[in-house]
Amino acid sequence: MIPAAGADDARLVRNVWLTIAGLVVVRLIASAVTPITFDEAYYWMWSKHLAGGYYDHPPMVAVVIRLGTMIAGDTEFGVRVVSILLGLPMSYAVYRAAEILFGRVRVAATAALLLNVTLMAAVGTLIVTPDAPLLVASSFVLLFCAKVLETGRGVWWLGVGAAVGAALLSKYTAMFFGAAILIWLLAVPKMRPWLVSPWPYLGGLVAFAIFSPVILWNADHQWVSFIKQLGRARIEDFRPVYIAELVPTQFVFATPLVFILGVMGLYALARRRAGEAASRVLVEVMVWVIVAYFFWHGLHARVEANWFAPIYPAFVVAAAAAAHLVAWQPREQRTATFCLRWALPAGIVMFVALIVQANTGWLSGYRRDATVRSVGVGWRPLAAEIEAARVRAGASCVLAMDYGTTAWLSFYLPPGTCVLQPIQRIRWVNFPEPDAGQLAGTQLFVDEAQIGPRFYVSDSFARVEKVGEAARKRGPLTIETYAFYALSQPRGEVLDRTPPPELQR
Repeated sequence: MIPAAGADDARLVRNVWLTIAGLVVVRLIASAVTPITFDEAYYWMWSKHLAGGYYDHPPMVAVVIRLGTMIAGDTEFGVRVVSILLGLPMSYAVYRAAEILFGRVRVAATAALLLNVTLMAAVGTLIVTPDAPLLVASSFVLLFCAKVLETGRGVWWLGVGAAVGAALLSKYTAMFFGAAILIWLLAVPKMRPWLVSPWPYLGGLVAFAIFSPVILWNADHQWVSFIKQLGRARIEDFRPVYIAELVPTQFVFATPLVFILGVMGLYALARRRAGEAASRVLVEVMVWVIVAYFFWHGLHARVEANWFAPIYPAFVVAAAAAAHLVAWQPREQRTATFCLRWALPAGIVMFVALIVQANTGWLSGYRRDATVRSVGVGWRPLAAEIEAARVRAGASCVLAMDYGTTAWLSFYLPPGTCVLQPIQRIRWVNFPEPDAGQLAGTQLFVDEAQIGPRFYVSDSFARVEKVGEAARKRGPLTIETYAFYALSQPRGEVLDRTPPPELQR
């Protein structure tokens, strides 16, 4: 994967960047052919109504999507293009951070390439969630901390603050960077003078200023987003079974060979077998502070694999250090060499297999797998049947009970179609209210056929008539069958404005 030890540094860097550029092109192609996920469609709806915050997350993911659709329109490619292209500055940030921290071009090149090999970066920038811009911002947090160490110039703390602020605009998980940086300053004697310097605190003010739109939005909405997300840290139902999922999921998301190298690197850095103390501790705290929180979270709830995104820049730097800087025993050296040699082809095979499976189902013999419900395969033809049913029924709006179906309907139905989730209205608080005349007429209700009309339907409408049914399919596999109901004669308010659970406590 990386040229021999005596290779010219310029050639090494050129080859690595050509490889990274090639991987980005592959992701761009995959983005154009892979149907959108329901979360992406949801965030795409956010991008049409930009605000300082949303019920679920801060606004950065909506900004990224908005920029992409301004370039390439309201298509799968348009939603994803900017996120994928941000993989290039992300790779540069990791490259420079590794070069500064460990002083070797070979380590820097390997770190940048290994990051792009992981499914966390490959799929995490292709499927646009808040973790995509968080991963990019996390790379710059690491870089600017490295610049503080390299130059000793306080002005770089402003860069740290800006990167942390951008990370906070992406996801609340970024608040742990503050704890990690504080531990770094306390743990390394040469860094302690910064504790009495104004520069780190000025950097904190920069981060606060960048994050302030989210604070103001929450203040205007009863702090609902903060309550929803920060409340997850509270253990109400002790269920440590979720801890068992943490390592296997990261083993896959990092790809197995990169995961092994990363663990070896963290072990070696902890044993002081590579790099200066300030470099070692910075890498370690950027990983372990966030891992410690998710271990805590896993004591009572599931931790999604993509939530670990902010540790990956430091993790791959540790992996590169393991590959090039540590004097291993022969057996461990063979393991490190094997992982380094085969990480790139293994990562490419895993990525291509995942994209092929998500789009076709071939690799599982068309049986169900983890991708069938989240990736919108089959939604385009299904949406055409729903639109035909809406026209036949003379419905003014299409209603769905969950945000995912609502988002898919909004993305795949003709532009301008009125689509509403009549419950959980806090999700749509940034959106304009639907026209009263539209809600007074007939509505088309879309739901999974096996569920049947829900409580909301009978409570809200006097007349309910089933007008059709259609399946969402991937090849011969029926993923879901949806039933369509014409709803008329509303009994009262069509939209259920019950406050969210977070505001009922």
